[in-house]
Amino acid sequence: MTDRSGPRHAAVDLGAESGRVLVGTLDGGRLALEEVHRFANAPVSVRGTLHWDVLRLWADVEAGLRRAGTAGALTSVAVDTWGVDFALLDGRGRLLANPVHYRDRRTDGVPERVFGLVPRAEVYATTGIQVMPINTLYQLAAMALERDPLLAQARRLLLMPDLMTNWLSGAEAAEYTNATTTQCLDARTRDWATPMLERVGIPAGLFPGVAEPGTVLGPLLPELAGGTGLGGARVVLAGSHDTASAVAGAPLASPRTAFLSSGTWSLLGLEVPAPVINAASAAANLTNEGGAGGTIRLLRNVAGLWLIQEARRSLWPVGDAPSYAAIAALAGAAPPFTAFIDPDDERFLHPGDLPANVRAFCVETGQPAPADHGTLFRVLLESLALRYAVVLDQLAAASGVVPDGVHVVGGGANNGLLNRLTAGATGLPVHAGPVEATAIGNVLVQALAAGHIGSLAEGRQLVARSFPVATVEPEGDWTGARARFAAVTRC
Repeated sequence: MTDRSGPRHAAVDLGAESGRVLVGTLDGGRLALEEVHRFANAPVSVRGTLHWDVLRLWADVEAGLRRAGTAGALTSVAVDTWGVDFALLDGRGRLLANPVHYRDRRTDGVPERVFGLVPRAEVYATTGIQVMPINTLYQLAAMALERDPLLAQARRLLLMPDLMTNWLSGAEAAEYTNATTTQCLDARTRDWATPMLERVGIPAGLFPGVAEPGTVLGPLLPELAGGTGLGGARVVLAGSHDTASAVAGAPLASPRTAFLSSGTWSLLGLEVPAPVINAASAAANLTNEGGAGGTIRLLRNVAGLWLIQEARRSLWPVGDAPSYAAIAALAGAAPPFTAFIDPDDERFLHPGDLPANVRAFCVETGQPAPADHGTLFRVLLESLALRYAVVLDQLAAASGVVPDGVHVVGGGANNGLLNRLTAGATGLPVHAGPVEATAIGNVLVQALAAGHIGSLAEGRQLVARSFPVATVEPEGDWTGARARFAAVTRC
């Protein structure tokens, strides 16, 4: 590792495909970020249920932190992960079972059963969160409706980042930004929606208290702190939903610039000062997730690069698949606008033969099915770009804010073709970078908690000085493509 002299903060960033431990150092008015450990994150299917291998993830988190600590003292540590998934603990704080993956099929048909107990409009009016079968609300409802004995045995529910911080510090807390993804939190009171949960049969006493990003939970547990530079490190709550951290680390050009956190999921939205819960947001199924610095992230979840990942997995054996850059080159060479899919069609949500599902969608909608790999990937990428354009229109209608550009962060910022397609489909400039915005935002919240920076705005200026951003201007006429996309997706 590089020897740097400024304050050092470790960011544990767990994504749906991989995890990493990075160290951010504030030195000379700039932020340097160094990856010290990267590891795979793959689900495990056991007897028909899809799980996260959480103990192996923990072993990698611990190994990464110890490596970070050997290079010098750390001021603090914080964790961010994907949303919605959770662990159940017994009365002694022990894990009852491996957490279930959000793509497991146990929630199939469950939202409709929940709406028989609490009307859909009331669920949305209370939580401001878009209805998706993966949400924690429907995962817990599935357990309650099936009288899962684990639910009766559990004393505490901890979301994935909260589980990791519990194992780091011993503290139990629900970090606000990630708690909002559950659809179990009241958007206005910023506390658990207890009356709604009880009507669904979910024991509200499972949930810990809600804590704001930047909360200092305390020191690392002694068994983690000994023997390295971890001894003085404090455990801090970042914006522990990875998108909250990614947006915190995005140097947005103006308050009207939309953010696009582009990874396995695409989360496209606007920063707003308060929840936007109205007829337009409900009709568009927009979501109001908590942000760092007291903001709300008004956004829509779109399927994202999962489509590319799953198509790649389906087409090539493990170890033989081309790189994502090579796949982008194949798509770039393919003819434009041959066909479109709805990225949010439920058939694309679960693992399976994605190319076959694309062909089936095209046949059902009277379009030619992709004839080769390059065309398949072009169809997927163009469909994502067109979905982004629709969502931007919906965001403007609900909020009254007309976006003046799109700022892409995360792994998708490296996909030059998708950025060009997004600029064309939306008619807006696309600013791309930094790729590691999630870890950067994680570090910024830690730096705020330590008093090393004075505000999130100051932190974003630090990011702008420290990391390059590429801009793509819109090209081409997408009018016909947008009309065809609307016809085949009914949106």
